[in-house]
Amino acid sequence: MTPLGDRGEYRRPMSAPRDLVSVERIIAAPAAEIFALLADPRRHKDIDGSGTVREAKDLPPRLELGAKFGMSMHRGIGYSMTNTVVEYEQDRRIAWQPRPGFPLSLLVGGRIWRYELEPVEGGTRVTETWDIRKERVPALVRRDADKARRGIEGTLDRIASLVAQQENAE
Repeated sequence: MTPLGDRGEYRRPMSAPRDLVSVERIIAAPAAEIFALLADPRRHKDIDGSGTVREAKDLPPRLELGAKFGMSMHRGIGYSMTNTVVEYEQDRRIAWQPRPGFPLSLLVGGRIWRYELEPVEGGTRVTETWDIRKERVPALVRRDADKARRGIEGTLDRIASLVAQQENAE
């Protein structure tokens, strides 16, 4: 952080352009149907395009603002994250902030995974964003921006496929 005057205040350096990675896709399904999938942490393994999500645990009865849920992950090694829902607008927006356990939490944690849904002709525009502006040390994860983009693209593909399967089953 950078000192800001003599009042003891600090400010973070300006965010790098790669601190936000967003991908959008129009999915031929109603926003409510897509939101229900996103708001069910038991389904996160099904929608994960990165291949890192393993199993949801410590689940609340339903996701809402402030709800916490656990996730077993694997990226080279197994680890766990505790996610807190930090943004929530029914059928429009949901975001969670994962934090690892100690000692990893000393270095990383604070990114936000955000999904924004906008009804459009032909379905719903779904925008997924990887936002590391609140990451503990953004420089440590900034290099993962391209990997995040590929994972987001895979996730949006999976969401589209899952809701299409659901439509066909009904």
